[in-house]
Amino acid sequence: MNAEQSKSLLSSGHLSADPYINNCYSEMCMSTTQVAPQPGKHKIGWVIAAIFIIADMVGGGVVAMPVAFKLSGLPMGIIIMLTVAVSFEYTGYLLGKVWNKIMERNPHIGVCRKPFPEMAKRTMGTNMQRFTSVLGNVTQFGVSVVYLLLSANIIHFFISHVLQIESISNCLVITALAFLIWPFTLLASPGEFWVVIVFAMLTTVIAVVSIHTGIALDSSACFSAVSYPQTTSTSTVLSFGIFLFAFSGHYVFPTIQHDMKNPRDFTKSIIAGFLGVVVLYLPLCVFAFVVYGDSMAESVIYSIQSPSLQLLANLMISFHCIMTLVIVINPLNQEVEHYAKVSHAFGIGRVVTRTIVLFLVLFVALTVPDFQPVMNLVGASTIPMGCAVLPSLFFLYSEAATEEEWRKGKIPTFKEVLERTDKTVLIINLVIIFGALLGGVLGSYQGVLKLIKAKFTQPCYIRLFTETTYNSTFQVKNVCCGANRDINVFNVTDFC
Repeated sequence: MNAEQSKSLLSSGHLSADPYINNCYSEMCMSTTQVAPQPGKHKIGWVIAAIFIIADMVGGGVVAMPVAFKLSGLPMGIIIMLTVAVSFEYTGYLLGKVWNKIMERNPHIGVCRKPFPEMAKRTMGTNMQRFTSVLGNVTQFGVSVVYLLLSANIIHFFISHVLQIESISNCLVITALAFLIWPFTLLASPGEFWVVIVFAMLTTVIAVVSIHTGIALDSSACFSAVSYPQTTSTSTVLSFGIFLFAFSGHYVFPTIQHDMKNPRDFTKSIIAGFLGVVVLYLPLCVFAFVVYGDSMAESVIYSIQSPSLQLLANLMISFHCIMTLVIVINPLNQEVEHYAKVSHAFGIGRVVTRTIVLFLVLFVALTVPDFQPVMNLVGASTIPMGCAVLPSLFFLYSEAATEEEWRKGKIPTFKEVLERTDKTVLIINLVIIFGALLGGVLGSYQGVLKLIKAKFTQPCYIRLFTETTYNSTFQVKNVCCGANRDINVFNVTDFC
């Protein structure tokens, strides 16, 4: 872009007077007056960005993390949790550093659509960009499907068992939820739906408080007869995948950073965000493990014996997943809009492309209503790459490249990266990379085993013609505590 073009865009309102806002990557931004966006009116501060990070990571992790402690044991669980948290916080910090460097070195390009794959291109080349883009899209699409299904299953249970309305099918609830979510997916970027994310954070806090309260009510009866699991090296390894999943979210981090008033403050957001997640996770996991021990179910909510608190926690997790879906699907929507050459401004192009993306999510949800076994495999194989391996590689390659190489678009060789990188920094990143790869391989292996054993039901649209009853593998359970799982705190008939 020459000086005259820059002046034209600036005067037309399509280019900000602040050069830092205009720094972006080349392929996924529109720099012409026809498609360039208006100056950002909804930039977020670092506190809201931290809330975005928390909301992006917590949710399913809140109910699954205590089970990871059951598999690993209390001391090892604390060690693994803090190790993963610090490692992933570090790689999130690296992503922020890389993005800031890219923006500083490319001062006159438009506004970004999807920063994560462009980091791959700028630091490691076009082939890595394509790989990263596919990897991120598969993960975000799969997570969107699972969040939609999880929310629908919980709400369907509430409708059929609490409200006693049995005529409404789970398939109808899935469709209705997608329809309700649709308007929020049309919002341009995180800066425009920060209120939604604040509510998502609020639902998580309510869920955590409900779970804590339920455990406290159960503690006197359950703790007196608690039996703790005999952990093994195998069970500890199996817990690793849950810990990785509970701190994942890096695919969305650069999108959040780019919507900040000052992207350089992203370091504060990362530190505050991960600290907030640990504060939510750690006390809950320790409390649940100490009280329930070996009797803990695959979701800690199932171990809570107060029906009202169990229902409240489940509904809050459901609402959280609904709203978090808006975050997760946004980078995918923006990339589709880029390839479809849709304007950044709100219009028919955005409505059509984002409606199609959400329809595809809905179609997969209706096709495979028990999608969790598939997502177990996808998550185990993609999360370690996106949250640990790629951020470390982006950072190492960006730091190894000289200013001249950046200007010429020359990518350093792997040998040059090893030679130019400080040895301490190199060792730290290589340990993170190999640890994540090991966890991904082990998690993928377990995911394949679960996928082989999984029993899938007929798609919803086929059941319309066959009148087949839908028997979901998801069900809200009641698990009694104690060594023999026979202690019923509230003496509810047929509770266990």
